[in-house]
Amino acid sequence: MHDTIVAAVLGLLEGLTEFIPVSSTGHLLLAGHFLGFNSTGKTFEVVIQLGSILAILGVYARRLVQIFTSAPHDPKSRRFIAAVLLAFLPAVVIGVLAHDFIKTVLFESPALIAWMLVLGGIVLLVVDRLPLRPVVHDVMDLPLSKALAIGFCQCLAMIPGVSRSGSSIVGAMLMGVDKRAAAEFSFFLSMPTMAGAFAYDLYKNRDALSSGDLHLIAIGFVFAFLSAVVVVKGLLDYVSRHGYALFGWWRIIVGGLALLGLTLGH
Repeated sequence: MHDTIVAAVLGLLEGLTEFIPVSSTGHLLLAGHFLGFNSTGKTFEVVIQLGSILAILGVYARRLVQIFTSAPHDPKSRRFIAAVLLAFLPAVVIGVLAHDFIKTVLFESPALIAWMLVLGGIVLLVVDRLPLRPVVHDVMDLPLSKALAIGFCQCLAMIPGVSRSGSSIVGAMLMGVDKRAAAEFSFFLSMPTMAGAFAYDLYKNRDALSSGDLHLIAIGFVFAFLSAVVVVKGLLDYVSRHGYALFGWWRIIVGGLALLGLTLGH
């Protein structure tokens, strides 16, 4: 029963944090550490992202259909699809090559995760205050070169605590993409990235998972889906009006509390 409740809490946490720049994986690993939750091969924390993937696919279903159906005769749609795939490419290469190191070393370092949350929060606060002059206001107009560079920025999130959405959003903003378009491109980029991570991790751990693991994953998946729908629907309007400062402070507070807890020996 304890693991079932924790799985539900972690699923809720995954959905709430996946698409905002605070590192969902970092939050899940720290919460699991302090709650005494250990998943087989740390697969739970990756695989429940399927709930968030389905949430964003559901919210963006009409937009996706429009892009793909118009692609045969619309160069702008074709270029945007190419931009997303190009941005996804670095994560494929680095993720496959570094998978074992990430899962066995970085995922097992709660102090590293906490420090990354704090440092990432400081970066987010600084970038949010910079007098940037965006030149890209529509996500469909993102140049391929910028998309590839954003893809490399996203790879920093393979260090848990950095944040996939945070690294791609900050990278995009520094390259002249406005706050709303940066967040929206991060949404689109998350679809192949998270789906790829989910499939590869499930494949790597397919022989180690038990029926009990699958039960907990299913619970986490449902709660991740429900909470992610709420976040995706409201995030773009929020960052357009208020920016990213709230999430920077959130990271600093959570990371600081985690460091305090680790120092006290919990």
